[in-house]
Amino acid sequence: MIVSNPELLAIQNSEVVPQLTLDCVIFGFHAGQLKVLLVKWKGTNFWSLPGGVVRQSESLNDAATRILTQRTGLVDIFLRQFHTFGDSNRYDKESVSEKLASVVPKHMWYDRAISVGYYALVNYAQVFPTPDEMSDSCEWRGLDELPELLFDHSEILKTALDYLRKEIAHQPVGLNLLPLKFTMPEMMRMYEAILGRKIDPRNFQKKILKSGIVIKSKEVKKGTAHRSPFFYYFDNKKYGEVLQSGSLFFI
Repeated sequence: MIVSNPELLAIQNSEVVPQLTLDCVIFGFHAGQLKVLLVKWKGTNFWSLPGGVVRQSESLNDAATRILTQRTGLVDIFLRQFHTFGDSNRYDKESVSEKLASVVPKHMWYDRAISVGYYALVNYAQVFPTPDEMSDSCEWRGLDELPELLFDHSEILKTALDYLRKEIAHQPVGLNLLPLKFTMPEMMRMYEAILGRKIDPRNFQKKILKSGIVIKSKEVKKGTAHRSPFFYYFDNKKYGEVLQSGSLFFI
């Protein structure tokens, strides 16, 4: 749980829902890698997922959107609630409170916190990672270069990725992770990065084109080592129809 000074005051003044927090897994895609946005606590070398408290005046979705906007600078964000983490002993509270003693007073920690997990899919190039008063930095990290995460955030991240993989045929991952125009190899690498496995490029292109979710432009990507690939863009209406029917199950 990441909280800022105003949120600490809100907890003291009972302006938040007690013992309820949000943890957000923000996915982006860049240079062939699936990346996740992390925050480093102020004055420490400890990392975690971004998150926060839920105010009495807001819904869970509104709270998640507020937290995500603060971290990314984006307003219109694709997000999904994926799991609630409610074990009575989710992590070693004494160890965490000692590591972050210089940031959060010990008496401010909940004896028990139930966390609602959200994952978000964002366009990497449009994000402006922003730390808050409680953190020194907010950075993208590839899934193969993650630092040790505080709390039970490694489990939360793994669970979010599992949910994303299960829902990949029904969620507009490309529409949110890819730029407006993209090549077929870039789209394929995005799916490979999410699934963690290779995809047959010939079958992939054939099936994607057959689905009708993309439209081929006349523009080609220049400066590539091999034959210049054409750019594509999504047919949003058709994409929505195909996702609703689950017809991308072949990915």
